Amino acid sequence: MTEVWITIGVLSVVTIAIKAAGPLAVGGRELSPPAMRVISLLAPAVLAALIVVGTFADGRELAFDARVVGLAAGACAIALRAPLLVIVLVAAASAAGARALGAA
Repeated sequence: MTEVWITIGVLSVVTIAIKAAGPLAVGGRELSPPAMRVISLLAPAVLAALIVVGTFADGRELAFDARVVGLAAGACAIALRAPLLVIVLVAAASAAGARALGAA
């Protein structure tokens, strides 16, 4: 149990150091417009990567199952400009329907 707490403590310190590195490096200076454009695109890119990995990864191989159906249905609902609650419900219902039909 001690190794777990040491790992948690080390990861906490590393996380704080990483979060502090940006403000310490920049100081009070303004970033250039190209740098601000790149920084503003980082969060959506990371979120998209997490969604892709969570949807298509199954250990070390690709998985095409009910999650893909749910993601596709949600993307269609977004394209039709549905409200967020409707998008979530459409994605969940289609994934559940695919599982019920045996898509695993």
